Amino acid sequence: MATASPSSTWERPMRRPKVWVIQSVTGQDRVQASSCLLTTLTPTPVTLLSVQLCLRCWPLGWGDLGRFDNQPLSGPESPPQPWASSCGVPSFLPSLSARVVGGENAKPHSWPWQISLQYLKDDSWRHTCGGTLIASSYVLTAAHCISDTRTYRVALGKNDLTVEDEQGSLYVDVDTIYVHEKWNSLLLHNDIALIKLAEPVELSDTIQVACLPEEESLLPQDYPCYVTGWGRLWTDGPIADELQQGLQPVVDHDTCSRWDWWSFKVKKTMVCAGGDGVISACNGDSGGPLNCQAESGSWEVHGIVSFGSSLGCNTLKKPTVFTRVSAYIGWINEKMQL
Repeated sequence: MATASPSSTWERPMRRPKVWVIQSVTGQDRVQASSCLLTTLTPTPVTLLSVQLCLRCWPLGWGDLGRFDNQPLSGPESPPQPWASSCGVPSFLPSLSARVVGGENAKPHSWPWQISLQYLKDDSWRHTCGGTLIASSYVLTAAHCISDTRTYRVALGKNDLTVEDEQGSLYVDVDTIYVHEKWNSLLLHNDIALIKLAEPVELSDTIQVACLPEEESLLPQDYPCYVTGWGRLWTDGPIADELQQGLQPVVDHDTCSRWDWWSFKVKKTMVCAGGDGVISACNGDSGGPLNCQAESGSWEVHGIVSFGSSLGCNTLKKPTVFTRVSAYIGWINEKMQL
C-alpha cells in the first residue's frame, strides 16, 4: 500500500526554489520533463494518455508511477575536493548481506547521505525521489525529478518516512536547483541536478556526506555496489516505508550496450548495475545513489538512479541505468562555486 509523508507546516514562508536550466539540446530556454519523463521513476498517477505518450518514446522506463572483493578504480587523479576530508564513512555500518526490488530493509542510518526529496501537495509532503548529500549545503539528484511548478523540501537523517519526527532527522527548505544545461527529457541524457539547501546542515551520526568518485573513474564488471531508496518493493507493488538496500553489481558499458541489453540507449555518461532479473531499483528510487565502496573503505556515489525497463523493475538483461557521477565532477564543482 502506497504511503505519503504526514502533513506538516512550513517554519518559514513558502517559496518555490529557483530552477536553473540554461539551454537544452533542442535550443529551448527551459526543458522540464515532458512525455518521456514517464519513462523514469518519479511518482504521479498513470493514465491512458501517459501510457500512449510513453509508447511514443523509448520503451525504456518504468512509467511515471509513483512514489519508484573490491577492485581498484580507474581514471585520472583529481585535485583534493572540499567534501572529501570526511565522507562516506557511516557511524552505523551497513549490513552487506542484502539481497529496493528483491532487497531488504537497510540498517537504520547506515546510508546517512541518503535523502528524501519531497514536494508539497494538498497540505502534505510527499516523497518523489531520492538524492545524496555531498556537502553540508548540496544534494545530488536526477534532473527528471525536478519540476519548476513544485515546492520542495529535503528530508535528511530518515529511515522510516511515515515517522515525521523521527529521531536524528530534519527537514530543510530548498534555495536553488541547478538542472544540467543539456538535460534531455526525451533521451534522458545528462539526467543530473544539484540542489542547494536554504541553510547548511549540521552533520551527525544520522546525517553525513557521501564521497564523490575521481573524475572519469570507471568501475569494472561485477564491482559490488548497493542501490538504496524508498521505491516500490516490487513491480506494481507497495511503496517502502523504511529505507531499502539492494546489491547491484556493475555492468560494464560493453555489456550494457549490447543489442539484447540496452543497446544504443545507454551512453558512456551512464553506468549500469544489476540486470539479474531479481534485484533492482524501482519507482520512487529515482535520483538516489549507487553506493560503491572504495579500497579505502569509504563509500562513493558512482551513480544517480535514472531509468529502467518498462517491462518491470527487475527484468533480466535490463539493469538499472544510472547517471555516471564521475562524468560530471567538473559540472558539480562549477555549480557549487556559484
